[in-house]
Amino acid sequence: MDSVPSLPEVHRSVRVPHAAGWLKRLGAFIGPGYLVAVGYMDPGNWATALAGGSAFGYTLLSVALASSLMAILLQALCTRVGIATGRDLAQLCRERFPKPVAYPLWLLAEIAICATDLAELIGTAIALQLLFGIPLLYGVMLTALDAFVILWLQHKGMRRLEALVFGLILLIVGCFGLQILLADPDWGAVLRGYVPAASIATDQAQLYIAMGIIGATVMPHNLYLHTALVQSRDVGGTVAEKREAVRFASIDSTVALGLALLVNSAILILAAATFHAGGHTEVAEIQDAYQLMAPLLGSGLAATLFAVALLLCGMNATVTATLAGQVVMEGFLRFRLPPFWRRLATRSVAIVPAVLVTWHSGASGTAQLLVLSQVVLSLQLPFAVIPLMLFASDRSRLGGLAAPRWQLWLGWGIALLIVALNLKLIADFLSGG
Repeated sequence: MDSVPSLPEVHRSVRVPHAAGWLKRLGAFIGPGYLVAVGYMDPGNWATALAGGSAFGYTLLSVALASSLMAILLQALCTRVGIATGRDLAQLCRERFPKPVAYPLWLLAEIAICATDLAELIGTAIALQLLFGIPLLYGVMLTALDAFVILWLQHKGMRRLEALVFGLILLIVGCFGLQILLADPDWGAVLRGYVPAASIATDQAQLYIAMGIIGATVMPHNLYLHTALVQSRDVGGTVAEKREAVRFASIDSTVALGLALLVNSAILILAAATFHAGGHTEVAEIQDAYQLMAPLLGSGLAATLFAVALLLCGMNATVTATLAGQVVMEGFLRFRLPPFWRRLATRSVAIVPAVLVTWHSGASGTAQLLVLSQVVLSLQLPFAVIPLMLFASDRSRLGGLAAPRWQLWLGWGIALLIVALNLKLIADFLSGG
């Protein structure tokens, strides 16, 4: 077994006050869940939510809710596997699967990270264009600077990075709170939207957007990242201490993902109340949404808050995607580089295709590209969820930290549902239906 820990710069760097009260011990674990949650409110989510809300009103809120509940369970299993084994998901795949299985899983994980970064880089560049008039291509290249931000923050300590991300999340929630007040949605219709509709499974257009929402919410790279982030806490070596760490880390991620659900719901509600209700049922481009928002709501403030929230989401998400790239590269390949060059390598994996695509497509077609990137993530999901479930189900290795059987049954049910939906989407595409 490789002795080098996951994310070695921050491994066990946060002290847990084992002798302190319950609330103070819980406070030591608050942070990793929010780093994971930002991936659930990235610009890819915006594209799918805008497309779904403008085309189908509040119908797909049920998909946002279901995918968030799925994410909460899977991320809780990630905390358990990471704390119980002391390994991240990529390391476990390398150590326990034969090379013909592990290397394709690595390649698929890299593709998922590229799809994630593509959405985040383009979304951030769109926000810079809307707010400051910076050309889209230059905006994409500017986002490479996040590698230096991560290096500086990690040098200052994990808690600084977590505090920055948490602060940005609060600003994002505030922006959307004000926008929802300005949009004044039909709250009865909002509540009905959380009840699943049969049309989602039978209408191919709805299913395509629904798969994008699932891919944008239950993101493959977050499963790898969370198993690594929980190891930044010095949890202790006894089963009792690790069991408490699992409980506290699960509370952290559940609350954080609850905030992410509020943000995702707000984007979809805003699109439904502003565009669908006004007869604009084909608003998918983020730039079009920005241009339409002021005249439809009668306030330029809503459009400005929209662009600010998009910028904050993009900045937040690129930070965690870069960390996930490090976890995947080091875990699968044992590829060790000095921190600066490692950051540059993981960022280049995504920024090069993003620059090429932006240079070729320009501002047109970004919505289709963003939605497609999220559907690609959904297609990649089984290749992260199934290994996670295999490790979480290994009671002989987890011992006293084994997951309750109801969590395992639900987890495997989620895996089968994702596979079934992916197969239906592929079958519909091949049949041209």
